[in-house]
Amino acid sequence: MGAMTSTDLNHPDTVRAFGTVRKLVIAYFGLSVLTLAAILLLRNHHSQVNPTVWSRGIAVVFSAAVTFWLTNRAAGGSRNAFRRLRFVSVVFPLAIVYIVTAQAALPLWMKIEQGACGLVLVGVAAVVNGRHLRELFAAR
Repeated sequence: MGAMTSTDLNHPDTVRAFGTVRKLVIAYFGLSVLTLAAILLLRNHHSQVNPTVWSRGIAVVFSAAVTFWLTNRAAGGSRNAFRRLRFVSVVFPLAIVYIVTAQAALPLWMKIEQGACGLVLVGVAAVVNGRHLRELFAAR
């Protein structure tokens, strides 16, 4: 694999692509933190917050933090982080679809929030699987 140069990473298309990905991932992280705050506020309403909601809320904050970390590492030129970012940006939305449809224990408000997170991640997947970034991170 050839080394990635700062010229590659500072190309306007690269900067624009990672800028878009960062904004989307920050939105994902923001949604997950707001959800955790809502869980805390609603913790005494057992019809709205149950153990599944707690575990899902915490897991999503963690996954958003990992996605943010991968985004920053990929933007710095890490091919491994880029490959992992491509993977999670496709797998996480698929997992969300499964969870939203299969988890009867999730209240409607959280299913809606999870759907919003999934849509944001689909946006991330569209950018990181786009031609420019795929070619930039391809083995040389």
